[in-house]
Formats: sequence, structure tokens, C-alpha cells
Amino acid sequence: MPVLPGAEPYRHDGGEVGVLLCHGFTGCPQSLRPWAEYLAARGLSVSLPLLPGHGTRWQDMQVTGWQDWYAEVDRALWELRERCEQVFVFGLSMGGTLALRLAAKHGRAVSGVVVVNPAIKLRGAAARALPLVRHLVPSVRGIANDIAKQGSEELGYGRVPLQAAYSMTALFRIVDTALPQVTQPLLLLHSPQDHVASPEDSARILSRVSSTDVREVLLEQSYHVATLDHDAELIFEESHAFIGRLAPSVGKKGNTTGG
Repeated sequence: MPVLPGAEPYRHDGGEVGVLLCHGFTGCPQSLRPWAEYLAARGLSVSLPLLPGHGTRWQDMQVTGWQDWYAEVDRALWELRERCEQVFVFGLSMGGTLALRLAAKHGRAVSGVVVVNPAIKLRGAAARALPLVRHLVPSVRGIANDIAKQGSEELGYGRVPLQAAYSMTALFRIVDTALPQVTQPLLLLHSPQDHVASPEDSARILSRVSSTDVREVLLEQSYHVATLDHDAELIFEESHAFIGRLAPSVGKKGNTTGG
């Protein structure tokens, strides 16, 4: 299936500091494209891959699972590592979950982690019924476009493929168990009004990681897809400052552009 217009992956070859951005479940790079371009404009090398099964039609996700999504971001991480001295991993929603797994698995290969409204658990009756319902119903109504800002639209599926959602719950369990292995500096930004990921997820992540350099930022004006919402600029600025503190070459003329 052809990729939907706007859902294409994005890459920018900049300087010696790289950023890998991971988009969310049933979403696509479009939700993170402004963030990626902001970082690229400041001389960073940027990779924003399209996860398998995403960016086409929801039926294509039914034959993919968390191992496929993780393999793609893992591959992109090592591509960045080949040409950058330092690499940071960023993620939105399930993309934040993937970023945390990368950090837990790869240790010093990841210099820092930034997550926006990360997800770590499905809650409620629907979550409890998922193991059975996925065999009976292929999909349910979508979760895309939880944005407070009028006129801002997320390009995502209108349906949630339940087989893929079930696989995502396995990813959540694995990452939750591995959170104490996350030791890198962590910037966690989350929206108190989030209709997709519970704020409890952010609280649990903050309580379980082993990172000692941790900053929490509230996104008071935004819903789940905060990277396209009122607080987008805050996210961009905070994340760039986070990198600048940990990678001193950022912002110095000639170092971030490879010149």
C-alpha cells in the first residue's frame, strides 16, 4: 500500500549530535514532523522513521506487532550512531514507550530520553476484554486526533486494529519491567488533560526509572498529541535545551552543522 501523503518518514543529516523521534500507535511521522524540523533547523541530525503497518491503512497493522515497530526504531538508532557522536531518543505516546525500551537496552549508546505523554498500560474494561475480543472483532473506533488546538489535525487511523493493540500491551509489560534499567537523563512532558494515555503512566515511569537527572514538565494547554497542540513550542524549546545541556557542542557555530 502507498504511504499516505504527509505520513512519510523524515531524515536530516546535520551535525555530530543526533535525535531519533518515535511516533505513536496508529499515528505516523506527521505528528512529530514540526518537532523534527525544529531540531533539524538547529543543526542536529534527525531521524523520524515510519513504523511498520502505519501510515497506510489500519488493516496493514493487523500483521505487525511490537517487535516490528521496535526493530525499526532500533535500526534507525544504529544508523544515527554510525554518524553521530551522541544520540538522543524522543517519543510521543507509544513512541515514548519505544524510546524507553531503547534506553533500557542500549545504555550509553543513548545520551538522553525525552518522552511526551508516554503510555505504559491500557486501563479499563476494554483493556481487560482485549485478549478475547481481538479474536471476534478486527477493530474499534480510533484514538487519533486528541488535540485541544482548533484547526490542528493528526494524520492517524480512524480505527484501532485489535490484534496490534494486543501486541502493544505486551510491549507495555516488557518496558514497565525494564524501567529500572533506564539510567539516562530523562525529560518527561505530559498533559494533565489526556484522553488517550493516563497521567498515571507518567507518574509510574518517573517512580520506576533509575535516572537521577529527571525533569517533569506539565503541558497545561494540550491534550494527548501535544506536539501538534498549544504547547508544541514549549516541547521543542525544552527538548532542545535538554540536548544543549548534555551535548555542549549544540549551539556552538560549526559543530552542529558538521562544518
